[in-house]
Amino acid sequence: MISKNNAEHYIWGNNCDGWRLVDEEEQSIIHECMPPGTSEIRHFHSKLKQFFFVLTGVITIELDEVEYTLGKHEGIEVKPNVPHQVFNRSDKDSEFLVISQPNNRNDRTIVD
Repeated sequence: MISKNNAEHYIWGNNCDGWRLVDEEEQSIIHECMPPGTSEIRHFHSKLKQFFFVLTGVITIELDEVEYTLGKHEGIEVKPNVPHQVFNRSDKDSEFLVISQPNNRNDRTIVD
């Protein structure tokens, strides 16, 4: 059994949390928490696709210069080579799952 209590934890972006729930070569599932006013660096993945699924709160995700706002129990897929960036522009924490196939380690290119 895996949970936030026993999963590998890390800090990313500007004080955001991540918990690696599944960390296999063919996929990863990460539970992430973004405090209000935080964001990640705009980037893309050359090989993997991702699916973002909101558990609580609201996130904004920019995909190839188009913004989408996702609320609780809404999700969106990000295809390989699509520049993207996630923001929490709300006044509450946002928690969501990021499901990557294959694993997201070592496949990230920062976009200037």
